Amino acid sequence: MSDAVEACPVERHPFEPFLPDGCRLLMLGSFPPAEKRWSMRFYYPNFTNDMWRIFGLCFYNDAQHFVDMPLRTFRLDAITELLHRKGIGMYDTACAVRRLRNTASDKDLEVVEPTDLKAMLDSIPCCQAVVTTGQKATDVMCQCFGISVQPKVGGCVEFCHDGRHLRLYRMPSSSRAYPLRLEAKAAYYKPMFDAETC
Repeated sequence: MSDAVEACPVERHPFEPFLPDGCRLLMLGSFPPAEKRWSMRFYYPNFTNDMWRIFGLCFYNDAQHFVDMPLRTFRLDAITELLHRKGIGMYDTACAVRRLRNTASDKDLEVVEPTDLKAMLDSIPCCQAVVTTGQKATDVMCQCFGISVQPKVGGCVEFCHDGRHLRLYRMPSSSRAYPLRLEAKAAYYKPMFDAETC
């Protein structure tokens, strides 16, 4: 390991896993952005990240449904109410990382400690599907479960864990750096939400 990498501090995950009772769908990103980029203390906290706008389009046909524009944040109570009602859990594939550059980009993250995803799935026995929201999260997930063929963006593959048959979906990143407009991203997510949360 280079001296420059060693000089980068290790960051621990700032949030507890969000795993509602009866969780049927587990969404996994890579790792939250640095705290200075947060607009709230929850997953996908960067106001320029489009995840909660994607949720708004998919569930309410309104990209602004969860957006609090005057405060430049998101309506966390409404978000968590929907996640509880639909059985959607949230966490990330890394518990500890180093940021190799001062960015929120996955390519600049070094995973120091991957999440124990097998134990997490053991804790949510109703879960039938996992969705990764970026390439790094997909890579970690596939490595953990020995999935040799990754799903294409918008697609899914089946995998097994401890006798359970589950589905792994790969969705486009909700970062605005990902070269796809908001409505096109939501068009990938909506069939998955319709299939897994109804």
